Amino acid sequence: MTGLEHVTLVAADFARSVAFYDAVLAALGLVRVAELVDEEEDDSQVEAVAWGAPGADGIVWVVAHGSPTSGMHVRLRASSLVQVEAFHAAGVDLAARSVRTPRRWAIYRRGEFSAMLKDPDGNVIEAAADE
Repeated sequence: MTGLEHVTLVAADFARSVAFYDAVLAALGLVRVAELVDEEEDDSQVEAVAWGAPGADGIVWVVAHGSPTSGMHVRLRASSLVQVEAFHAAGVDLAARSVRTPRRWAIYRRGEFSAMLKDPDGNVIEAAADE
């Protein structure tokens, strides 16, 4: 069986993106599982951060260098409607643009409750839960 292991997004403003993902992913129960620095440089700063389930590998990575990723759609599974609402509220509290407020999808995605936000670089981040 094959499957997606992780997604990596390049941030234009690394600190701003990390703050966004810290807030919205925490609402989904995800935590920072990795912080990487350039080990060849003295006094180097964190250049990559990964979030995942506690004790697991990172499923969302944000890195500091390169052309910013824009226009990607990342869909994450929430365990409850409350998590979807908390995800959306956390993003809105950080002035993220709401693409879709938390709602049920009676026709398009029957039996689902989801919300979508744009991250600081314009990527759409969605949280979805089964009703």
